Amino acid sequence: MSSSPLSQRDTEVQIRWLIRRDMSRVLEIEQASFEFAWTEEDFLCCLRQRNCIGMVAEQEGRVVGFMIYELHKSRLRILNFAVCPSFRRQHVGEQMAQRLIDKLSQQRRNEIVLEVRETNLPAQLFFQSQGFRAVRVLRSHYDDTTEDAYCMMFQLQENLQMAIPFSPGSRISEYDDAA
Repeated sequence: MSSSPLSQRDTEVQIRWLIRRDMSRVLEIEQASFEFAWTEEDFLCCLRQRNCIGMVAEQEGRVVGFMIYELHKSRLRILNFAVCPSFRRQHVGEQMAQRLIDKLSQQRRNEIVLEVRETNLPAQLFFQSQGFRAVRVLRSHYDDTTEDAYCMMFQLQENLQMAIPFSPGSRISEYDDAA
């Protein structure tokens, strides 16, 4: 996990709660980021839940990223996370992930979990660079496709136990192995 100072190419952002007037910009980023994008109703339905929180990354008054997550007894669960394409690779996502990691504590919540589509390699690599590890494959996880998802987890260092290394696989790799 990198906590190096921001370089010239990096964008320093303010991270704050998502508010209603941010929704149009969040929807723009969502549409630009995902083939199977959430609708405004998906966001609103989720954010109406008591344990669901929305945050945005803002740079010079403009929303450039967002994350939606749930609070659970011992963990946080990321439901949606995206950075505007023109702000990617400028450490915006890293700052948002670090903000969430900073919310963890030994006494209460000590892990973060999320699911990533098997075809979303950039997201898998990003979360891996932030200290997340794939812990299992969720077969045919999505309603819109038969695509698998990787369940990824971040745990506070003090909680890490000797784990068996996980080697992600997909139906495609299974066919390659059989050939």
